[in-house]
Amino acid sequence: MIIPVILAGGSGTRLWPLSRKLYPKQLIDIYNENTMLQNTILRLEGIKTLGAPIVVCNEAHRFMTAEQLRKINIEPGAIILEPVGRNTAPAIALAALMATKKNEDPILLILPADHVIENVSDFHNVIKTGLEYALKGDLITFGVIPDSPETGYGYIKKGELLEKDKGISKIERFVEKPDRDTAGKYLESGSYCWNSGMFMFRASAIVKELENHAPDIIMQCRKVITAGVRDLDFFRLGLEGFKGIPSDSIDYAVMEKTSKGIVIPFDAGWNDLGSFDALWQTGKKDKNLNVIKGDVLTHGVKDSYINSESRLVAAVGLEKFVIVETKDAILVSPRDRVQEVKKIVSQLKDNNRRESINHRKVYRPWGSYETTDVEQRFQVKRITVKPGAKLSLQKHFHRAEHWIVVSGAAIITKGEETMLLKEDESTYIPLGTMHRLENPGKIPLELIEVQSGSYLGEDDIVRFDDVYGRKED
Repeated sequence: MIIPVILAGGSGTRLWPLSRKLYPKQLIDIYNENTMLQNTILRLEGIKTLGAPIVVCNEAHRFMTAEQLRKINIEPGAIILEPVGRNTAPAIALAALMATKKNEDPILLILPADHVIENVSDFHNVIKTGLEYALKGDLITFGVIPDSPETGYGYIKKGELLEKDKGISKIERFVEKPDRDTAGKYLESGSYCWNSGMFMFRASAIVKELENHAPDIIMQCRKVITAGVRDLDFFRLGLEGFKGIPSDSIDYAVMEKTSKGIVIPFDAGWNDLGSFDALWQTGKKDKNLNVIKGDVLTHGVKDSYINSESRLVAAVGLEKFVIVETKDAILVSPRDRVQEVKKIVSQLKDNNRRESINHRKVYRPWGSYETTDVEQRFQVKRITVKPGAKLSLQKHFHRAEHWIVVSGAAIITKGEETMLLKEDESTYIPLGTMHRLENPGKIPLELIEVQSGSYLGEDDIVRFDDVYGRKED
């Protein structure tokens, strides 16, 4: 059996302002109508003997990850929650240990959740080739045949040739992202592939090689798996134990050191969408070679990527530019400098700006809320509650709340009182009053919340009961 292991961590800082810390690129629909995570799983349809996927994601993204799987009717084998990032070697080690807990030894297909692969049939063919080697105990990485001197990818140098017609080779070494001159030499030599970050091997084989080459990682991973607990759809790992796992990539922890490492080259229209230039390269272009998304007007604009989320964007006389508009931020950059967007994100973090963390629209397991107006002693939110969902039973020490139902119906708990509110009805929640909001209907509940008080932060909340098991978020 083949078990897909979907690596869905990361923050995608080079795609800010579309991608944020709590809403990263793998969870947004930047390529088509599905999110990157959904596309990663959907493109596996048609592969035989495919088991339920194991998804490894950041703990902060757990509800969005579970919801996106539910929307495409995928029941995961496990959703492993990482309290902090520790790179790919621990993530893969955890998945391998989980996959062998039932005394099974499946083939693991390791897939980052932020790739585009345009030719799915060719991708399936290379997986079949990888399966042949994985069944023999080899550790496979899939290398992308380069077509340009790309500086945004790592590279794999091919070693001893194993199958000439397919270009399958031993792995000689992994190389970090090069400068343009070095990348040009790699391309000209024909001895290098782009590092796709995709792997295939038996669970027992990668565990054994981790024991040989990264014993500290696999030992600590065993400890945190043993101490881990099931929580709804999730497998939780303790923070302190997880922080003790050494951080390393599987490339350097194992693949470069093992004698069983093999690189299988392929060309299937692969891109990791690591920058806005990559979105331009893979996007559908108009007659002026522009990729346009949203409400956009242009005059004399060529070779550009323009994405508008919430308002009209007009551009004149630009060539090879990127413009990205969201409800709370606008990015403008030459296409050849978009890798530097992460420096803007660093500035935002240094200044404690929320724009690096979240969008104006914030997703929760019960639905979402969006701040529409905020001043010193009040703020207004638009709240959407999914059918059948309910917020936690809670109270606030520093703010009161007014709720106005604009669509659907709401069951309100206010102190000892329970009431049903319909459209155009409202209620007032005094400061310090225990309360809860629930949608009993079959359509989304929409309401306006007006908060007033001396402090309006999201941390002014005490939960007494929560169906989602949350304490702080």
